[in-house]
Amino acid sequence: MAEAGATAATVPRSAGYDRIAQAVHWLVAALAVTVIWLGWGIAWAPRNTPRRDLFVLIHESVGLTILAAMVFRAWWRRRHPPPPLPPGLSRLETGLAGLTHFAMYLLLIMMPLAGYSSTAAAGRAVSYFGVFSIPPLMPGNDRLSQVAIAIHLVGQYPLYVFVALHIAGALFHGFVRRDGVVERMLPLRRWPIGS
Repeated sequence: MAEAGATAATVPRSAGYDRIAQAVHWLVAALAVTVIWLGWGIAWAPRNTPRRDLFVLIHESVGLTILAAMVFRAWWRRRHPPPPLPPGLSRLETGLAGLTHFAMYLLLIMMPLAGYSSTAAAGRAVSYFGVFSIPPLMPGNDRLSQVAIAIHLVGQYPLYVFVALHIAGALFHGFVRRDGVVERMLPLRRWPIGS
């Protein structure tokens, strides 16, 4: 236990993500929880009811917001590389962290694109919170619509796995290792005494 504390004390204060990266991370996390809850609401709501239509409208709108946030996040990350991981991590840990982040970026971009493609290929516009509509940017194609919705629906399961791995890794580093990995993404970082 003393060794974990000693490791944490060696993490410099400057080793955190910048405020923009932190804000977008937590925004996407909150939106992801919301869009999942709405997706489950759609599945349980009776068809052709105002409640289901509202769930669909908000689900699609939040999904498009996630898409925009993830595209911005990928652009920001490219221009502002993440801080280095602590040197004590094994190759397996750094590889798993890299794979998990890559998969979550990919899925959080692919799923909204697949959802939009399903709607657009069905010949329908997507309303963004009822403020404006995004017209179908592709010709109507029932087969493409079915493939896109299948990707959208199946994609949730690997996303759950990678999010669970991400959270498990954060909990492990935050409570077991105490090596400063979690603090890098916290807006108000708590640093160990002596750091």
